[in-house]
Amino acid sequence: MKTRSIASLLLTTALTFAAAGVASAQDKTVKIGALSDQSGLYADLGGPGSTLAAQMAVEDSGLTAKGWKIDIVSGDHQNKPDIGTAIARQWFDVDKIDVIVDVPNSGVALAVNNVIKEKNGVYINSGAATSDLTNAQCSPNTVHWTYDTYMLAHTTGQALVKAGGDSWFFLTADYAFGAALERDTTAVVTANGGKVVGGVKHPLNTPDFSSFLLQAQASKAKIIGLANAGGDTTNAIKQAAEFGIVKGGQKLAALLLFLTDVKAIGLETAQGLNFTETFYWDMNDQTRAFSKRFASKMKNNAPPTMVQAGVYAGVRHYLKALDALGGNPHDGVKVVEKMKSMPTEDDLFGKGEIQPNGRTIHSAYLFEVKKPSESKGPWDFYKLVGTVPGDQAFTPLSESKCALLKK
Repeated sequence: MKTRSIASLLLTTALTFAAAGVASAQDKTVKIGALSDQSGLYADLGGPGSTLAAQMAVEDSGLTAKGWKIDIVSGDHQNKPDIGTAIARQWFDVDKIDVIVDVPNSGVALAVNNVIKEKNGVYINSGAATSDLTNAQCSPNTVHWTYDTYMLAHTTGQALVKAGGDSWFFLTADYAFGAALERDTTAVVTANGGKVVGGVKHPLNTPDFSSFLLQAQASKAKIIGLANAGGDTTNAIKQAAEFGIVKGGQKLAALLLFLTDVKAIGLETAQGLNFTETFYWDMNDQTRAFSKRFASKMKNNAPPTMVQAGVYAGVRHYLKALDALGGNPHDGVKVVEKMKSMPTEDDLFGKGEIQPNGRTIHSAYLFEVKKPSESKGPWDFYKLVGTVPGDQAFTPLSESKCALLKK
């Protein structure tokens, strides 16, 4: 009698777990949270355009035709870590979000990274630059798409040093992103025989760069490295032109420059700037076709930035992984493991892979801003200078400080 009861209990338990597995496999509901700067200095490079990119990824996935129910919500972190983490907790605890995407601003990104790991969600970061997301702060729940500070330093920074720019002065945004970009670029400069003669930190969203630029000018460094982004980069470059810094013989290094930044600066001032991106709307027929569709849905008819392109590609790959799993397990680690096991391939970034530390690997491109006379139309801003293969552009696994690699 006792043996029969135990056997019955084991059978009931097995059936319960089997039923749970079937339920999980048949669960085809997904909630995506696009967390960005919706109204501040990074809104143009991410913001509403990133939400649109996620929506287009859902539409192009074909999953809704297969019976999937996929919802997207958006939030504005206002470039404040406490607001970003509060939204993330609300989304996971109350709204039952499965994945958070975008998140420009490295300070916010690192804080949200911890919440997502705690909640066992999925994090596809496209907007933040800090390479710490796949190094010291790596997580089994996180995939870092598009670009990072290591890539920017080892492409733009290295190219400028090798071209003779062997003395640097940094204008650095005073938060996690600026610190990471200055750190990674300094390592490249010194490794290639250059030196850093000085630097100054400025608050996020600075309207007046005059005192900082005067210090940079007085340093007589060959290269003034702008370790900032968005509105801070455009303000610094415009005001540097007013001070005649480039005409005086110094060169500006826009270590992170976006299509929307060039638009804001204007070709007359931005011409000749060298920088690196991993996506440009006019690269080939596939990028042009997608960008045409994207721009038609944007109020200002702007093509996608690389951040917005990264949101699209990341969400597409995430949905492919869920489809391959046969349903949504609502288990972030399990989903990210599946994403890592599948090669990445899309029309915007081509073929690539996700490394064990969560870093997505794809090519990076060195560009130069065109002269006004070279531009053939709206948003025709870049000319390609060189291509850096993904395995050379991003942190080698042998150098990564990610604890996941030690398991």
